[in-house]
Amino acid sequence: MTTQVAVVGATGRLGSQVCQVIEGLQAFDVIARLNSSSDLQEMLGADAVVDVTHPGVSATVVDFAVDQGLPVLVGTSGWSADRLRTLEKKVHQIPNASVFVVPNFSVGATVQNLLAARAAEFFESIEIVETHHAGKIDSPSGTAVRAAETMAEVRKDRGGVVAPHGEQTARGEQVQGIPVHSLRMQGVVASQDIVFGGVGETLTVSHHTSSPDAYRTGIAMALSYLMSHEGLTVGLEHALGVSTP
Repeated sequence: MTTQVAVVGATGRLGSQVCQVIEGLQAFDVIARLNSSSDLQEMLGADAVVDVTHPGVSATVVDFAVDQGLPVLVGTSGWSADRLRTLEKKVHQIPNASVFVVPNFSVGATVQNLLAARAAEFFESIEIVETHHAGKIDSPSGTAVRAAETMAEVRKDRGGVVAPHGEQTARGEQVQGIPVHSLRMQGVVASQDIVFGGVGETLTVSHHTSSPDAYRTGIAMALSYLMSHEGLTVGLEHALGVSTP
């Protein structure tokens, strides 16, 4: 039996790719293509929903889908820890609800986050430099926020993170005490460097996306995971079968 999917944000850069991936999967099919301003009633009749809109409307899309009993795959940035806690409470109140939030569909970016979490055990000085194409609206990226939150959790019982002069605006935006520097420019798809500093040395864990095709495998894996799990799940690493320390 084919799973019918409604894609919200289907006209966007990522949304178009999500539709292409679904069309290439035997177990899934696109039944509705909505943009960010579409009537959400148009998703009714689908078996699942993919939200790839923008931070300003994503929560509304997800809330509507969950209220209708539809599993939701969220590929939109902007889901902070506070917003996820609110969503988790809602999901727990609805039997069999399933929401899978994926900050980045790239397998490589997910592995970078896992490696960085391990490195954070040994370094108290951590900063992130993330670069995206000029069309990306939000900053810091959801990938950077997720990485910062994960590393801050690792550092919580190890003395925290040291970020000198963090009150200065030129030092980047503080996410859980970790400075994140965001670049938006032409000629780039996506890139992220996580830099660790220690006495007499630095370590950089880098990931660079040269083509949006890097997201295709993660999208397919995330869809399959969504349909076989309940509750709120955050991070592609769960679909990969691995987890942060």
